[in-house]
Order: sequence, then structure tokens, then C-alpha cells
Amino acid sequence: MRICFVGDSFVNGTGDSECLGWTGRVCAAARQQGHDLTYYNLGIRRETTTDIRARWQAEVERRLPESCDGRVVFSFGVNDTTIEQGQTRVQFADSLANTHQILSLAQQRFPVLMVGPLPVTDAEQNSRIGDLSTRFGQICAGLKIPYLEAFSWLLESAIWRQEALAGDGYHPSAGGYTQVAELVQSWPAWRHWFKSY
Repeated sequence: MRICFVGDSFVNGTGDSECLGWTGRVCAAARQQGHDLTYYNLGIRRETTTDIRARWQAEVERRLPESCDGRVVFSFGVNDTTIEQGQTRVQFADSLANTHQILSLAQQRFPVLMVGPLPVTDAEQNSRIGDLSTRFGQICAGLKIPYLEAFSWLLESAIWRQEALAGDGYHPSAGGYTQVAELVQSWPAWRHWFKSY
């Protein structure tokens, strides 16, 4: 099995003192459980859904040839909600259109999962992220793609908030990413991928 994780700095694991992020942790756990797995982290800092829409297919297809059991996990959206020059970097409707296009195309070739956008320490931005997370979940439901709504749970996490505040206000360190990894590992859709392995 080869898995590409596509998204932003939270996929990249930015801020993690152990340089694993949640993606490295869930794949390390799968390897420790005996699963033969190759993992590609395709997270890029500051990327929006517009950026990811432009690049994901070429990057994924180079890593997941038809001869392998390729899978894709997407996670993005926070950067769309950042205010720059008086407006969000990507308009809400465009975020939804980008996400639908990315997911609908990806699922034609690969098994796909999506982890929703994660919270930050700014209350106003979190309101926008929460709205986006809800709508992403609706898009995934319509496409029958499993969706992990992690935003509301992490919003209540003292570890996530404390580590983000101690850092840049956005990214946690090892403790916060460990919490995301635990959410993913307990997610039936993720566990299902490994039942036949």
C-alpha cells in the first residue's frame, strides 16, 4: 500500500518538535502493526484549496502508479480562511468548488479519505474554519467519501491550544499532533484500509 497525504502545513506537521506530524505518527503505527506501507507527505505550508487543486493530481500520480495499491488522504482549508487585504484568501464558495473538484476527480482513481480542517487560536478565524468544516463534511457525504470532523474535538483540546499559543498561534507541537493521530487511528474508515493487510 502507498498513501499520499495531500494538504497544508498541518499535513506537513509544521511546529512538531519530533518532525512527525499526525501523518508520520499514523503511518509509523501502521508499520508497527505489521502493515507494509509507503507514505508520502505532500503537505505545503500556506497552501489553499486553489493551490492544492492545481498540483495534487500530478504529484499523486507520480507516486501512485496503477501497478500499486495507491490511496489518498486529503486535509486542507485553514489557509482559505485567513484574512489578507481585508478578505479571505479564498472565497467560501470557491473553497467548496475547489474541494468538490479535487475529491470527485481523486475518487475516480483512488480510495480517498478526508480529514477536515483543524482549529487555530483565533476565535474569528475558527468561526470561518468551523463553517468550512461543516460544508466539507456535506461534500464528502454527497460523494460517499469518509470524512473525519476533527475541528470541534480539537477546539476543546487544552493541549492543542496551549502548544499552538506557545508556538506561532496556529501549529501545535508533538502533543497536539499526537491527538490528531489518535483521532485518525480510532476512525473506522482509516482502520478499514488495513483489514485486508
